[in-house]
This record gives sequence, C-alpha cells and structure tokens, in this order.
Amino acid sequence: MNKKRYIIPIFVPHKGCPHDCIFCNQKKITGQLEEVTTGDVNTKIKDYLNTIPDSGSQIEVAFYGGSFTAIPLEYQEKLLKAAFMFIKAGRIDGIRVSTRPDCIDERIMANLKKYGVKTVELGVQSMDAEVLKLCNRGHSPEDVVNAVWILKEFGFSVGVQMMIGLPGDNEEKAVKTAKELIRLKPDIARIYPALIIKNTYMEKMYIRGEYKPMTIDAAVELSKKLLILFESNGINVIRIGLQPTENINLGKDVVAGPFHPSMRHLVESLIYRDMMVHLLKMAGGRKEITLRVNPRNISELIGHKKSNIDFVKSNFFIDKFEIFQDKSVEPDTLVLFLGEKYIIMSKKDYYSISSK
Repeated sequence: MNKKRYIIPIFVPHKGCPHDCIFCNQKKITGQLEEVTTGDVNTKIKDYLNTIPDSGSQIEVAFYGGSFTAIPLEYQEKLLKAAFMFIKAGRIDGIRVSTRPDCIDERIMANLKKYGVKTVELGVQSMDAEVLKLCNRGHSPEDVVNAVWILKEFGFSVGVQMMIGLPGDNEEKAVKTAKELIRLKPDIARIYPALIIKNTYMEKMYIRGEYKPMTIDAAVELSKKLLILFESNGINVIRIGLQPTENINLGKDVVAGPFHPSMRHLVESLIYRDMMVHLLKMAGGRKEITLRVNPRNISELIGHKKSNIDFVKSNFFIDKFEIFQDKSVEPDTLVLFLGEKYIIMSKKDYYSISSK
C-alpha cells in the first residue's frame, strides 16, 4: 500500500538570498518576519506530527522561503540538526530544501547529505539569459546546469521551479525553458505564474506601466502546455501557482497578476476539456453521449463553475449528454460510450497526442 505523503513546511526568511529579485518579497510570500530558531523547528514539527497518523505516512520536513543554502553554514547546520533529530528518532523520513542554482557547491551538498536532506529544489525561474537579467536573478542558465549536475552527483532528488510571465518572458521562451529543464532530467517541477506582490520592484514597474502581468486565461493555457511537456517526459509537476495564504490573495499582498486559489484545478480542468473534445470528435456527431469517470476526477471533468459542461453544450449539437461517476473507471481516465462500444482515453494518452 502506498504511503500518504505529508510535508511539514518551515519558512526561512529572506536572509540567505544574495540578490533582490524584482518579483520577490519573501517576507510577504512566507509570512515569516522573524528569524527561525531551533526551538521554532522543534515546535513546528511536533505540532504537525500530532495531526499526522503514526502509520501509513511518509513525512518530510521542508525548509522553504529564502535560499536555504545561501544562509551561513552554521545557521544551516542548526536548523538541519534540529530536524535531523526527528529522523534519528524515526518520526520523519527526510528533509527537503529550496535554494538558488548559484548557491550549490560540494561542501554545502556534503553538509545537507550529513543531516538527512533528500530533495533539493532549485528556483530556476527561467533559462533565458535576458529574462534572468531583467529580473535581477544574479545567476545564469549555466549555473542551473552546473547545480543540477552537482546535485545528481551527490544523489539528491532534484526539483526545478520555473516562473512564467516575468518581464521579457513570452510563451516561446517559457516552452524553451521547460524543454531545457527536461533535458536536465529533474525528478519534480513546479510552475508559478508571476504575481505582482506588494513592496517589490515589479510593483513599481506595474504602477509606472512598464510591466503587464499575464491574464488568468493566458496563464492557465500556458501552464497546461508546460504541464504536458513535463509530465509526458516523466517529470512530475507537484504544484502550479503560488499557495494561497491569509495574505497571498488578491486585495491583500497580491497587487495584480494571474492569481487563483486553485490554479492547478483550472489547468487540470482545461486538460479534461481537451480530452472530452477529442472523444466527442471521435464520436462522429452522435446526438446521445455518455461519459464515465472515476469519482476523484469528476470536479476536473465538470470544470470550474461547470465551465466544461457549458463549453460542450455551446460547441456540440448533442441532444442528450450524461456524465456518470464510476469507481470501476481508472483514475485520470475518461470512457465514452457509443451504444455497446466505448472509447477510453487516459491523461497519458492525451499527453502523448498533445506533445507531438
């Protein structure tokens, strides 16, 4: 039986990052204003463990927020050691950290390995040199390649995080970034549509009319294309869109941009719409259509506010359109019934068709 995965997030302040990226205000994004102490780490882990089942769970502590490997090594060790005690006690399974591509070297990696870190996620953002320069990232595409190589040499699971819609970015550059990252063969990826956060340089650019964020529709459509690219190449996309919090919401610290509390759901719903359209075209103009789907996928099939159902009714001349939840249908699969015959399409089938 597969174990259910749990992440215990510990947000480290902006202290470690040597650059002020134009889109970034880590204090706003993480909600973390004070320096994290070893006591904070202990308390946070214990509090989370009290809510997680003792058996059938795979638990990781994740140091998010700032660039973890850019903070002083002594401070890194204190935080890691506090979490490592729970690994030694058999209460958690591992640690993951997020950092910058230019803050990776053999000494730092050896230290992470010593304290049970299993996964390192790199904030790549883009593999386009112009976009990186305009965003004041302070690292190059070559730094990304070198960092991934070092991480793999040390046996870490590698994650990459990319942003879309940054100044100087466009769909062509974003797709190229995804393809270059795929060639590096990371284990996981995240896709973040760029948001305008309060008290960032990008907010000033927006106010002056020098920067226009993506629309939500454009961000969803491009995220869909990137998701297909990654997933069809065996790279699991574990998140799309910044996680909403009390402050990370429109009208709070998000000034503008393609923010939605369920960005992944919007993207997945668009994929299910495409799958449904593909099947309906294969149905050859039939007037009565029956679709079956696993209950866990019914929300994505119907779409946000029933958008997929409305789309089908508006674009296909169907007299009777029925959708049934069926536990016997494999997850991530649609079954179209045509009388006694039926057509099956899985998301993997769709990815294969769409990525050609």
